[in-house]
Order: sequence, then C-alpha cells, then structure tokens
Amino acid sequence: MKKKAIIISVCIVLVLAAILIPLILILRPAEGKIVVIPLSGTITTEGSSLLSGSTITPELVRNYLAKVEKDKAVEAIVFRIESPGGEIAPCQEILWEIERVKETKRIVVSMGGTATSGGYYISTQADKIVALPTTMTGSIGVISAIPNIEGFLEKLGIQIEIFKGGKYKDMYQGLRELTPGEEEIMQQRIDEYYEQFIGVVAEGRGLSREEVRDLATGQIYTGTEAKELGLVDELGDLNTAIDLAAELAGIETAIVEHYQPPKLTLWSLLGFVNAIQARLSGLSAQDIILLEILNHSYPQPQFLYQS
Repeated sequence: MKKKAIIISVCIVLVLAAILIPLILILRPAEGKIVVIPLSGTITTEGSSLLSGSTITPELVRNYLAKVEKDKAVEAIVFRIESPGGEIAPCQEILWEIERVKETKRIVVSMGGTATSGGYYISTQADKIVALPTTMTGSIGVISAIPNIEGFLEKLGIQIEIFKGGKYKDMYQGLRELTPGEEEIMQQRIDEYYEQFIGVVAEGRGLSREEVRDLATGQIYTGTEAKELGLVDELGDLNTAIDLAAELAGIETAIVEHYQPPKLTLWSLLGFVNAIQARLSGLSAQDIILLEILNHSYPQPQFLYQS
C-alpha cells in the first residue's frame, strides 16, 4: 500500500513537472536580446513632418529607451544613426539619455551614410562605433548664422521700429548689422560650444583634447579615415554592429528586435496643408518666405552642431 502511494506521488510530480516546466519556459522573458533603434534625420526639438522630413528629437529617444527599459531581456542596444546633426540643446539631451542607459546596457552605434557633427556628437559615448568605409562622419565644429534682412526690407519700403530694454536685446533680430562688441559675444558663445564638443569627443574616444582639437576643423571624414584617426572603432554594416553588441554583452545567440520609427500623424501634416493653402491663395513663393521671416522674432540665434 505504501509502495503504491509512493508511485502515485511520483507520477503526480512528473505530471506537474511536465505541465509547469514548459509553462515557465514560455512565460520567462527571453534572455540575450539586442534592440536596433533607428535615429534618422536632423536633430531638433520638433517632431517629424512632411515639410521637415524625418527628425531626431529628445522625446523620440526617450520613448525608445522607455520601451527598452520595460523589456528586461534587453542586454544591448544598437543605435542606427543617419544624421547631419542639428541643434545643440537637443544633441546634449540625447547624449545624456544615451549615457544614462549605458549604465545598464551595452551600447553600439552603427553609422549609415552620414553621421556628421551632431550625428557624431550623440555617438561619442557608445561602447563602440561602427561605420561604413564610405560613411561621412566627423565635421566636429559649431556654426551659427544671424540673417540680416535690413537691406531686403528697405527695398520693399518696410521700416520696423525697435523698442528695447537691454543693450543687446535686438542683436538677434536680424534687422541690422552686428556691432563689433556683439560679434565678439557671438564668437565667445561659439568657442564655448566648440570646446564642449571637443571635451565630449575626448572623453568618449579616449583621446586628449589636443588630439581632438587637431581633428576638429569641421572637416568631414570617410569611415575609413575616421577609423585611422580613432573616431570610430570598426568598419562594417549594421550586422557587424549587432555582432559586436552581442560580443560586448556576452550573448552567444542573440534575439534581435528592430524598433520601428513612429508614423506621421494628422497633426504633423498641418504645416504642409498651411503651405498649400497659402500658395493657392495667390501668394508667390517669395511672398510666403517673406511672411515666414516677418512672422519670426528670432529671440535667439541657432547654434548648430551641423554640417
């Protein structure tokens, strides 16, 4: 009787094991996942639209990384970057986001045809950077421009009276030439951002500031040249970057998930619709450009990490 009870107990255990073990394997999150995140377009604070094309924004990157952090199986991230750069502030925000996630995930950047200026800036803190031999990269530098439409307005017979409180309050309006003192202020700001760029590259690439400064002429390098100069680690395609990410994370057989860029919404089409309506109303292209110029007060200049 006792022997029979033991046999029944063993059978019950085996049946439960046969049921529970496959169930546990199904429910357990897959280990060794690598996600590929596409970052394509100009780096800015504005979302993508038909007029602006694809853009890279801090919000977009945060949304991608929030999805990554919810998936406990992800051990490495490959950022596929295709960008000529863009505005300085969002470049810095995106870099901080990448540095934050780097504390728990291995990060590899795979450069497409172009990853210059700000596109290179946001790549610098990756564990490894992979570029195609023909990738255009580098372009380490800063540029800014203040449009001066004073002569244009004079030709149209338009006079604008400026009232200001603060000596330099109107220096960014583009309605007059800058004074020598204002030009010096602009150059000081450019130099500050330039040194910031040099510091980021030096830290991320393990180079001295002097070495980076020699490279930071604004020159665009090919992927092959960038590897020789120490700006990238490997030459290869996206698959090369994925393999490298797996190696860094210690993954023998990786599960690779490709995140898809967000689709354009109805709201993102409004700028395109407004432009069509203005054209159909009889306004010429020049009229529309002028209205856009007059519609913006230019409260501050655009400082760009952009080719």
